[in-house]
Amino acid sequence: MTTPDHPSPASQPPAPTAKDRIYRSPLGLAGGVLLLLVVLWLGFDALFKGHGRTPWLALAGLILIVPLILAFTLRPAVFANEERLRVRNPFRVITLPWGEVAGLRSGYSNEALTASGAKYQLWAIPVSMRARKKAARRQQRAAADAAGGGTRGGGLGPGGFGLGGFSLRGPDTGPTRAETDQVMDDLRELWERGAQTEPAQGVVTVRWAYEVAAPAVAGAVLLAILLAVG
Repeated sequence: MTTPDHPSPASQPPAPTAKDRIYRSPLGLAGGVLLLLVVLWLGFDALFKGHGRTPWLALAGLILIVPLILAFTLRPAVFANEERLRVRNPFRVITLPWGEVAGLRSGYSNEALTASGAKYQLWAIPVSMRARKKAARRQQRAAADAAGGGTRGGGLGPGGFGLGGFSLRGPDTGPTRAETDQVMDDLRELWERGAQTEPAQGVVTVRWAYEVAAPAVAGAVLLAILLAVG
């Protein structure tokens, strides 16, 4: 889930001295690509084969919808290194030096909290309650196996059956921590390690993604005009 990043000096001043770890949602990327293919297929079909106002409506719809799909599925990412956390959300890019981060909170969403009280959601690291429950069940089974002496146990047990005092339930080698919770643990480790260092000091900056918002607004205006004129 992590890959090295080499940010452009023009887009990220000042350039960090350490390489970034990049965190994205694989399901978000896959869903975004699939949704984008479907929308483009339907849109171009209406654009080139439609009659009357249909091509214009299709064009306006594409200008509106495609940037939104990109913004909410392919764009979100979290970049982290020893000096700062950079959060690329659908419509904003937030740069948080570790010295300005007051905490990283995991609830129904993953969030970064600043010393000034601001809160920023990490879109690229969504919370999966299902994964948390599965990880919690694995933890419980591992604790029960450890308390019962590994795979030994008499009679029937959940997820397996007994034979001669041994449980034939296969070993559960899955993670005992949800993936996104593990990512948050990694970010907390970076924060705790770098918060007091000199390179991790600075100010929080927020940049709006006009390159995403402007086309979507233009498409919405064009679509509204076409619908208004009938």
